[in-house]
Amino acid sequence: MKVRLNEFNENWARLFHEESEFLKTIFKDEIVRFEHFGSTSVPGLKAKPVIDMMCIVKDIHSVDLFNDKMHSLGYDVAGDWGIPGRRLFRKGGENRTHHIHFYQTDNPQIERHLIFRDYLRTHPEEVARYSRFKEELAKQFENTSEYSPAKKAFVREMEQRALAWFAEIKPNN
Repeated sequence: MKVRLNEFNENWARLFHEESEFLKTIFKDEIVRFEHFGSTSVPGLKAKPVIDMMCIVKDIHSVDLFNDKMHSLGYDVAGDWGIPGRRLFRKGGENRTHHIHFYQTDNPQIERHLIFRDYLRTHPEEVARYSRFKEELAKQFENTSEYSPAKKAFVREMEQRALAWFAEIKPNN
């Protein structure tokens, strides 16, 4: 897939909400809550225009029962896509619009993603730095198959700062 790096778009929040409402009609009581995460959830951050959605469910195995239905609605059913305990659906084919990541309520990936999102939302200097890095990569790599792996070390480093930040601000219970 070609790298499509865009300026932040206020409509991304609306697209997240609309897709959440639609998915509620399919998964009904299986859903605990939805979270918008990834670059399209951070104001000011340049992003590929693909809405990353987290759908937190009671039982991850129940999601598999919806694979045929989701496929019939045009979603690519990607299984765990390399992350145990996750189910991934992709919408839009080559012009991808959404990635829907399903996690069971107790999955540690949930907190990691949300801490990173919240860190970026509260650190505009990091948003600017991340945007500049993405722009440089987009100049070097035409396809996401090269662009995405090239981001990994940078994102992992930033994620470590986010986790340290969260440890500092987390209220002691």
